[in-house]
Amino acid sequence: MDAFLNSLVEGISKASDIMWDDVLWILLMIVGSIYSIYLGFPQIRYFKRAFKETFGSVFGDKEKDKAGTMSSFQALATAIAAQVGTGNIAGIATAIMAGGPGAIFWMWISGIIGMATIFGEAVLAQKYREVRDGDYVGGPAFYISKGLKYKPLAKFLAGFFSVAIILALGFIGNLVQSNSISAAVTEATGINPIFIGVGIAIAAALVFMGGMKRIANFAEMVVPFMAALYIVGVIVVMFKFGDQVVPAFKSIFVEAFKPTSVMGGAIGVTVKQAIRFGVARGLFSNEAGMGSTPHAHAVANVKHPAEQGLVAIVGVFVDTLVVGTATAMVILVTGAHEKGLAGPLVTQDAFSTAFGTYGTIFLAICLTFFAFTTIVGWYYFGETNIRYLFGKKGLLPYRILVVLFIVLGSSLTQKVDFVWKMADFFNGLMVFPNMIALLFLASQVKRILDSYKAGQEFIREEIG
Repeated sequence: MDAFLNSLVEGISKASDIMWDDVLWILLMIVGSIYSIYLGFPQIRYFKRAFKETFGSVFGDKEKDKAGTMSSFQALATAIAAQVGTGNIAGIATAIMAGGPGAIFWMWISGIIGMATIFGEAVLAQKYREVRDGDYVGGPAFYISKGLKYKPLAKFLAGFFSVAIILALGFIGNLVQSNSISAAVTEATGINPIFIGVGIAIAAALVFMGGMKRIANFAEMVVPFMAALYIVGVIVVMFKFGDQVVPAFKSIFVEAFKPTSVMGGAIGVTVKQAIRFGVARGLFSNEAGMGSTPHAHAVANVKHPAEQGLVAIVGVFVDTLVVGTATAMVILVTGAHEKGLAGPLVTQDAFSTAFGTYGTIFLAICLTFFAFTTIVGWYYFGETNIRYLFGKKGLLPYRILVVLFIVLGSSLTQKVDFVWKMADFFNGLMVFPNMIALLFLASQVKRILDSYKAGQEFIREEIG
């Protein structure tokens, strides 16, 4: 069995490295840059308005209970539930260990550029959403199949995306989340990881069975609390290691461009690794361009698609520039990245350095919240694509398989590299069809943004 897993890891690792080292991070940066320039940098010009749209909807959205939809804030909370997960704890640690502190700079860049990409994704998801079985549904499969003009290719790409996201997030992704929870909780408490996995699976199934409304209510209630709890803990660590904050920031900027060879390798390889892992982990964390969070933004009850596009920008900001940076600073100021650990254990060591045993327990609690909410969000994204491919009849088998993968992930606590390589590989497969659609549909996004700026009403053509 070990020989088989080693061969599998090696094969997937090679394929993933080819995608990420030579293709995907460049493609993501190019598409994000095109959207930024073509749309006039909405992530900068409308940043203040984005926060107004986001938090104004909490108190001012009188139609948030419309059947089959979420409120704008619930949609954002569901998106952030998926975005803020192990990518913000284990993923950031992985980026620093593999690409050095400079990877964080490139994570920031990918996040800022990705804000324009996710604006386009949310707008298109709103435009092409449908009503199925009484609920609104939408996402890349819908805007690919209906937006692209050459229908045979459109249907193939939409189907390919749906299969990829079901595998990437519903199955492999949730395996990653369960793996990270089990590793952290076992380290903190000594509980058998299988028992942890079973507990996670049962709790998740209870949320799944409640449908979209229960998922939305769960995210709206839990996400603000978990983010605030984590940030408070990080602030305390930074005060305790205050003399290391400036050197930590300096190392991020210096090592992002430092042309240092690694173990006799070619000059510049450190910069390449910093970019590769910064962008890869940034994508896994904020999911901009990956095509996942548009499933939540599609069902937001807003008057104009651009409103939810701006709200989506806030999701990337919170995930990458706030929570992701917080994790990076804890790791760097405590020196946890210099101890040769892997995955979530790097971040766990940082908190234990600051708070001892209490730090280990604190991070285990935070990671459990982060990863569990991601499991719920990713389940929902996969469910939308199950509906696209098979209709409502496919939901029960899908739910059973997701639960089984959650339990399986808990048993792989010694296979951190394996699960992350799997995640990288399947995340990469999702990107291609989504990027093709974004490029061909960019003019539609611009027209919708222009109509929003002009104060024009958006006339929906709801499809049922």
